[in-house]
Amino acid sequence: MSTTPVAPKAPKTNRIGLQILDYRGGKTTLCAGCGHNAISERITEAFFDMGVKPERVMKMSGIGCSSKSPAYFMSRSFSFNSVHGRMPSVATGALLANKTMRSIGVSGDGDTASIGMGQFVHLIRRNVPMIYIIEDNGVYGLTKGQFSATADLGSKLKTGVVNDLPAIDICALAIQMGATFVGRSFSGDKRQLSAMLKAALSHQGTVLLDVISPCVTFNDHEGSTKSYKYMQEHEEPVGEVGFVPYFEDIAVDYDANTTIDVRLHDGSHLRLRKLHEDYDPTDKVHAVKMLTESHEKGEVLTGVFYVDTQKPDFTSLLNMVEEPLATLPSERTRPSREVLSQLMEGHL
Repeated sequence: MSTTPVAPKAPKTNRIGLQILDYRGGKTTLCAGCGHNAISERITEAFFDMGVKPERVMKMSGIGCSSKSPAYFMSRSFSFNSVHGRMPSVATGALLANKTMRSIGVSGDGDTASIGMGQFVHLIRRNVPMIYIIEDNGVYGLTKGQFSATADLGSKLKTGVVNDLPAIDICALAIQMGATFVGRSFSGDKRQLSAMLKAALSHQGTVLLDVISPCVTFNDHEGSTKSYKYMQEHEEPVGEVGFVPYFEDIAVDYDANTTIDVRLHDGSHLRLRKLHEDYDPTDKVHAVKMLTESHEKGEVLTGVFYVDTQKPDFTSLLNMVEEPLATLPSERTRPSREVLSQLMEGHL
């Protein structure tokens, strides 16, 4: 009795014909169970599902465990690992040189909230068009687990040391400084984080995502406020995050009293179903107030806190030409000898 061989199933491709393998990176060298690895997986899936060509992406990072993450997704993309805390200026310069590229930066709570804070706030206030992800574990993982600036007051190290300094709330700071898409998620919440990353890819401006990412080596014990157990017991979503990409835009009916629909720059829709009664992601003052009150209650709010689709991004403010600056010939970027001579004569 003969049997007909079954043809192997063709691998799934996205809307531009690429497979998920085209979005993979190198093998991780982070600790087993590290939340950063889960974030890399969500990033890989989001870029695949949205059909972003890897060669049109620039990946930026600084120094720290988190800053190793770009090596673990989209190996075909451009990548730059800057010195400690200096990723914002490198990313800004790269985007000004070629604003047609997509930019994603991966940083840590130490890289951003300590040595890099000065550069971080200026990237935010300029509304530089990039996705800025903070893999937030509350400790310095590469230097044996000291508290970082996002560690909560009263939290404990494995050694029993208690943190006696107040935490910096990166999301509240980003809203106040001018970021136009601000949210927090948990590396263990696959559904929420995936929807937020896809929405981030459709937004034109600074996207700040603070992702609680437990450090299994130094900060996953009792007494930590950034452990897997603590997040599972204290996470408080402000709303359920839904996303409809522009290429699958479907008109659906929803209750306007319980659901907020935000149209993003590329025509995609961010749909937020309220869980907090007075939640409004377009109200900056209320968003900061809500974050402050939740912190006092010991809650860890997650979700999209603030969205502004009207504020122009940095490249628009500069009235830049359509072509990437890096591709312009010297005669268009450098004054001629005659022009320089006229300038010199005018100042004599």
